[in-house]
Amino acid sequence: MVHKPVGVRVSAPQEELQKTPLHALHLELGARMVPFAGYSMPVQYPAGLMAEHHHTRTSAGLFDVSHMGQLRLVGQDAAAAFETLVPVDVIDLAPGKQRYGLLLTDEGTIIDDLMFVNRGGELFVIVNGACKTGDLAHIQDRIGSRCQVVPMFDRGLLALQGPRAVDALSRVLPGVEKLVFMTGAGFQWQGADLFVTRSGYTGEDGFEISVPGERAQAFARELLAQEEVKPVGLGARNSLRLEAGLCLYGNDIDTTTTPVEAALQWAIQKVRRTGGGRAGGFPGAERVLAQLDGREAVARKRVGLVALERVPVREHAELQDTQGQRVGEVTSGLLGPSIDKPIAMGYVPPQLAATGTRLQAVVRGKPVAMEVGAMPFVPNRYYRG
Repeated sequence: MVHKPVGVRVSAPQEELQKTPLHALHLELGARMVPFAGYSMPVQYPAGLMAEHHHTRTSAGLFDVSHMGQLRLVGQDAAAAFETLVPVDVIDLAPGKQRYGLLLTDEGTIIDDLMFVNRGGELFVIVNGACKTGDLAHIQDRIGSRCQVVPMFDRGLLALQGPRAVDALSRVLPGVEKLVFMTGAGFQWQGADLFVTRSGYTGEDGFEISVPGERAQAFARELLAQEEVKPVGLGARNSLRLEAGLCLYGNDIDTTTTPVEAALQWAIQKVRRTGGGRAGGFPGAERVLAQLDGREAVARKRVGLVALERVPVREHAELQDTQGQRVGEVTSGLLGPSIDKPIAMGYVPPQLAATGTRLQAVVRGKPVAMEVGAMPFVPNRYYRG
């Protein structure tokens, strides 16, 4: 039996699993494979989760994220059309710049979180793997008459993350070091068209590289030939993103959660808020804007949590106040390898969301003392130039 690491959601029977373009390379490298988002994915390599986590924090880790969905939105109206689906500023995003966004339901809850780049004449959008088929249908249905929606689900996507990622990648793709956090550009590698953004899901400096599927394995081998680079699986990807305070769709955010409940209001630019030049005009805007300006109270808020005992607190653990009354639930949790403390995220009433608030989680029937802590748990080290 293959056990999944906490926070890595498995899916689909083995015989139905899809394979990324790097599948054979994962097997060659000795990866332990698990079902994830409908794909057979590497959860860890022989070095193990802890070693992979620390290597990414100190050098450069290579992740296969080809299960993610890559889309192009093409046409003069693409930015204005996409802005009707997300509560963020798409129209004013300059060419070469990247932004975080949220697809919302008509009730103002989160269908998916995503990244998009203005590539000049088109938007390049990356959505979560487990959501990509539904996201594509949603986008096609809502704005397919206004722009061309082109799925690129056959392309590979690699993430090279860590403080030495720039050293390794700039040898392979000279000029990539000129990018700064949340920017992107096209590159050529041995005749293949690549698109690179300086972004990632670890809190470290790093890059995500879109590569033609048939060239992904050769490109990955070239990266792995660099002295700084080692392969890293889903297990360390999860521990790195939790230390960075980043949400995992399906755990920390979903269609029951609004952006304000999820503490993602920072992603909604002033121009899309009440009083802004293009306020509203997105699904669920009435509810989201009312929560933003305080006209509608939220019943819960996402917070970071640190256990005061050395007991890992996992997802779905009940959260209680100090009197033992249920007040919420943990959505992600593990022992943070970089800080050597049990950390978690969860939802609690707003009056219990202040940093320093004492709570307790129920682990195997016993209370574990916890405290609301500031996120990220490990300082972000994005390269802003």
